[in-house]
Amino acid sequence: MFELVFNGPVLGNDWAQIDLTAEFSCGNERKAVKGFYDGDGRYVVRFLPEIPGEWRWKVTGAVNGEGSMTCEPAKCAHGLVRAVDTHFEYEDGRTFMPFGTTVYALAHQDDALVAQTLESLKAAPFNKVRMCVFPKHYDYNHNEPPFYAFEKKADGGWDVNRPCIAFWHRFEKILDRIAAMDIQIDLILFHPYDRWGFSALSQADNLIYLDYLLRRLAAFPNIWWSLANEYDLCAEHKSLADWEEIEAYVAANDPYRHLLSNHNCMCFWDFNRPNVTHVCLQTKALSEIPRWIGQYRKPLVIDECCYEGDLPHFWGSISGQEMVRRFWRCCASGAYCTHGETFLSEDDILWWARGGRLKGESPKRIAFLREVMESLPGPLTPREEGLLALARMDEAAVEASLPLLPEQMRGFVKLFSNSIRRMGIEDRTAHLSGEHAWEAHCGEEAYLTYFDLQCYGEQTVKLPEDKRYRAELIDVWNMTREVIAEDISGETKLKLPGRDNLALLITRIQ
Repeated sequence: MFELVFNGPVLGNDWAQIDLTAEFSCGNERKAVKGFYDGDGRYVVRFLPEIPGEWRWKVTGAVNGEGSMTCEPAKCAHGLVRAVDTHFEYEDGRTFMPFGTTVYALAHQDDALVAQTLESLKAAPFNKVRMCVFPKHYDYNHNEPPFYAFEKKADGGWDVNRPCIAFWHRFEKILDRIAAMDIQIDLILFHPYDRWGFSALSQADNLIYLDYLLRRLAAFPNIWWSLANEYDLCAEHKSLADWEEIEAYVAANDPYRHLLSNHNCMCFWDFNRPNVTHVCLQTKALSEIPRWIGQYRKPLVIDECCYEGDLPHFWGSISGQEMVRRFWRCCASGAYCTHGETFLSEDDILWWARGGRLKGESPKRIAFLREVMESLPGPLTPREEGLLALARMDEAAVEASLPLLPEQMRGFVKLFSNSIRRMGIEDRTAHLSGEHAWEAHCGEEAYLTYFDLQCYGEQTVKLPEDKRYRAELIDVWNMTREVIAEDISGETKLKLPGRDNLALLITRIQ
């Protein structure tokens, strides 16, 4: 990120949307961006060059100037994270697999707690963090923030035309420190958990706030836009049309096309919308992941699957072992998962809300999973086979598939399919979710199956006849990998130890 700074007149009021623009050019590339007022007569334009080379620039409006800058190839290394088909990649083609965590009000804690949280993040396995622009008011999170995003009007309301410079300077320093750890920031722009009035801003004020935020932050390379945490609980102040306008505004005013999605409590956002780059879900219905990936054809992140902890709330009281299971279920379905931690504490400092220190058993197992996933030859896509795949076939598709099955299985499959089709879709989904097989593959290069709670003594795998493979048994809790078969192909029976929490990874060796 490059930053141009100019001195000019000191402004008093109504400067959030000053007239300050810049045009950057390098060869055939052109990029127009807006600048912002940074207080005390300081005017700033930030620019994120996406290709190396000499960039010419011209600034006009509240201040004027022109010149050039050189972007070395190292400065453009990797680039932004993009959605490519159903996975994520940096612009240089390197796969990015998000292993996220949630610290909603990280930026609204005192400096000592922020520093402690960032030290914890540095030692943790997470390469993405969900955090809010606005402070959050909810259980175990009642502190006042050091600063607010805007100054106040005489009547006590927020003046979005006068952003609080001290807030934005401090906020950006926190973002910079996270970026230095190579962690992506899933920045939550709105949420309903509020006692200060930010969630009740008028739509006109919402757009002024977003304009200023985009002027300041769009050039940060490690930002993702999350329109909201639980957008559907903001309905008192934002209609569906308001949310669609917010989505369109962010997409249209981000010169760099950062990743963009929206997070639900209950009702999912419409992820088919063209501005939306990936699917972001709060759900525990993980067996439906293959269906959603097939429906949306975009990367899918389960950004809230409950939290490891001991709160008196169902969403904040799963064990570390269950959190690890949910991560494996997601990854072995071709999706991604996000961690959170909610252990009761006398000082009310819970990781999910405020940060501090990680206390749970899941992070080191998530680190192990990340090592496994990043050792694969590429991203995974779900294998839709077995009962759930059969349940979703219509009668014609079932008939077409019968000749491909062993003769002794055809009668049973037909009876099974006929029975399933008599069920309502809700009953069908609920009944079969427990029969789900957690399986994904990377072409014919790798196959991952998570056995979850099943205690298999043996399994038969069906692999391409013309390729050779190695089979590894992975203990997801004890974090071990053991080769149990070498140089296998075709239909192969594997002996297993008959206990749960195991995964099978089969990778091509030739």
